[in-house]
Amino acid sequence: MFRLALHWQLLIGMIFGTILGVTLNITASDRSTTVVRQPGTPSELPPGIDSATIHDTSGATVIEYVNDQGEQVKRIVDPVDPKEGVFRSIETLAAVDPVAVAIYETHGMSVAKQVGGWLQRLGGLFLRMLQMVAVPLIITSLLTGVLGLGSSKGLGRMFRRTLTYYVCTSMLAITTGLLVVNVVRPGLKDNVVARAHPDAHEAESLINVLFAQLEAMIPKNPFAAVVDSNFLSVIAFTIAFALFTISVGGKTAERIGDAAKAGFDVMMAMTMAIIKLAPLGVFFLIAAVTATQGTSVFMALAWYVVAVAVALAIHSLITLPLILKFVAKRSPLEFFKAMSPALLTAFSSASSNGTLPLTMSSVEERAGISNRTGSFVLPLGATINMDGTALYEAVAVLFIAQMHFERNLEMSEQIVVALTALLASVGAAGIPHAGLVMMAIILNAVGLPLEMQGIILAVDRVLDMCRTSVNVWSDSCGCAVVESFELADTPASHVG
Repeated sequence: MFRLALHWQLLIGMIFGTILGVTLNITASDRSTTVVRQPGTPSELPPGIDSATIHDTSGATVIEYVNDQGEQVKRIVDPVDPKEGVFRSIETLAAVDPVAVAIYETHGMSVAKQVGGWLQRLGGLFLRMLQMVAVPLIITSLLTGVLGLGSSKGLGRMFRRTLTYYVCTSMLAITTGLLVVNVVRPGLKDNVVARAHPDAHEAESLINVLFAQLEAMIPKNPFAAVVDSNFLSVIAFTIAFALFTISVGGKTAERIGDAAKAGFDVMMAMTMAIIKLAPLGVFFLIAAVTATQGTSVFMALAWYVVAVAVALAIHSLITLPLILKFVAKRSPLEFFKAMSPALLTAFSSASSNGTLPLTMSSVEERAGISNRTGSFVLPLGATINMDGTALYEAVAVLFIAQMHFERNLEMSEQIVVALTALLASVGAAGIPHAGLVMMAIILNAVGLPLEMQGIILAVDRVLDMCRTSVNVWSDSCGCAVVESFELADTPASHVG
């Protein structure tokens, strides 16, 4: 029976999801509603509210209501309006005026946003399934891979090569971003709307962030780390457990190795079953984004979006393929085709950790990378390697600086941006809202106001999808590079 390859199924899901989302955005994103409390009859309006008028579009939302004291309140949500008192999102409004949000969600939300919300929840079920298998897959895969190395010497060699690759590609990504933003100069264009929102992330000391990651590598309770899906803690403990298993040796190591291999086989079977649902998950997630994202956001920040997209394209379509071709000695086109299911899922979900099970299965089952390499390089990469994010942060900071200073940063300042982005991309990995944490650190390093983060948050969701794909693509290329060196060292004893 004929069956389309998975990457074609994912592409079709993405196309149909985009068509559905855009159709909803065009035809069902505008809604105006007026609700008046009638004396003596039940009302769905919150207590103390006499009337409300809501106008909802894909770009902005206006909520007006009158309370029982006759006071009129007007709330505006618009991600690109620079006026004081305008809220960036419904979430930021909820912290100030939950009554307005309750009125909006009950009476004024457009059909596109209602359907988009349900599409997001349906796509979220697919992501939850991937997240469900992620930690058990990492543990069993790492145990199998490290025990297969046979000695701590082999592990140390692979770690050095992996870390060298990640540092080099991150610096190449940051340099590419800085070159593009210096050429395009998006912050100096006439159509850029300069504004600041009060919900920017507070800056932390880079040393504190890095030390916090060091602390995370030593979990107080390994079981709590598993429950919380703290990847860095899980990886560190699993590697330590595997190394001490090797040192104990004998039947103990043999039994643990057999159990890890059996567990890995079961987890891979579960992962492959979940992957069959990937086209449906991609369809829901893409439809949700395109149904609810307003076009006015991109018009105001068009040059910034172009700069980020061009820089990401150069790194992912030129730099990394050249490394694949001349260092790993692999065909970039064939490797890209093998990794396409993971890349498309990463794009639609904007989650490299959530995509990790699919990335691991694609690397081993489709790209032919050995389990011992993939099981070590990929979990580590998902934790500390963020090429796309580091590039994005560098472009964003220079964009903000161009608007704030109305000039480019000096070369010495750009070097500070590059080095800080490199360290922050490692230090902020795996923590909630890592992009915002990184941004605050870099802005602080070059003396820019932290509240200017709000300028770019309006388009962060779509750009997050792009940079996550680049992160996963870089991790995958890293597997091929490390594998090529490992094969060169141990061609006869290498186990696939």
